[in-house]
Amino acid sequence: MIPKDMNYQMPAEWHPHKCTFISWPVRKSMIYPENYKNICRGYAAIIETIAGYEPVKVIINPTDKEEVQSFLSSELLWQRQIELLCIEHNDAWLRDNGPTFVINDQGKLAGINWRFNAWGGKYAPWDLDDQVAPAILKHLGLKCFDAPLVLEGGSIHVDGEGTLLTTEQCLLNPNRNRGLTKKDIEKILGDYLNIEKVIWLRNGLYGDETDGHIDNIACFAAPGKILLQICDDPTDENYNITRENLAILKQEYDAAGRKPEIITVKLPPPMDFRGRRLTLSYLNFYLVNGGLILPVFGGEASTTDKQAIEIIKQVFPRRQIRPIDGMAIISEGGNVHCITQQMPVGIGGENNAKS
Repeated sequence: MIPKDMNYQMPAEWHPHKCTFISWPVRKSMIYPENYKNICRGYAAIIETIAGYEPVKVIINPTDKEEVQSFLSSELLWQRQIELLCIEHNDAWLRDNGPTFVINDQGKLAGINWRFNAWGGKYAPWDLDDQVAPAILKHLGLKCFDAPLVLEGGSIHVDGEGTLLTTEQCLLNPNRNRGLTKKDIEKILGDYLNIEKVIWLRNGLYGDETDGHIDNIACFAAPGKILLQICDDPTDENYNITRENLAILKQEYDAAGRKPEIITVKLPPPMDFRGRRLTLSYLNFYLVNGGLILPVFGGEASTTDKQAIEIIKQVFPRRQIRPIDGMAIISEGGNVHCITQQMPVGIGGENNAKS
């Protein structure tokens, strides 16, 4: 049976979390392996910040255990607010190759195991990464649904009430699911996530090597409310991209028949690292229990940082907004939302919660 037939549904990110999963970086898979220790320090800062709100389970390669422990708070490890879980992996973007947790009408948890091919075959090998999701679900003792679709978690956002956001650039890319039509993909998403309406934006941010993940360009702030990155500079490649997405959203309705309220957030100015434009986004934030971890970028982005913080505070008045250094790990291609995967509160998973 498929998840929909068993009344499973993907909850919104603001559903209370049982914990957060994160994979530790793997030096040999990095774009800049010589920067490994700096990236590890960036990961450690994010992990420890999240651990102030909810438990964090860090996926590590078995040979890295002592080194990982050296970067993390011994107190948080001792308190088991941070736990290490040995699962072999090729790369560190758990949002994309980890399980998508679903919950049914009785509160029982399960997980979706999507097919993973390293963003359209860009970064070989990915054989271990394709097995991370089922390994996590087996560890937790949760039912695993194997979905017939190549999909990364960063390519979708849901409102928990039947609506999903994505981009054509990613899910319709022939390097993912060649031969599948938009209608085919919508059917699979409906079957496995129990959503009723897909809102298709056209493209993600310029230069995003994920082929336009939605979690850098737009997200739900609540049912009927969408945050959208916008570019005001007509000379920037993101100007036409973000304006087209805004025009699309203005014509859309969600699964409940609502015309979404659209709240725009100005993109930070372009920044490069060693000649490559970085994919900077304020919407790559991560919701935690009672808080929101917001990447900010400093320097030339100081003005847009302040603007983003104020907008996010207004949109999420009941959450503590925790700005973090968004430059800490972005040189490797992603930020805080890209490295995290929430496990919602529900029935199941407790018996194997210990690493």
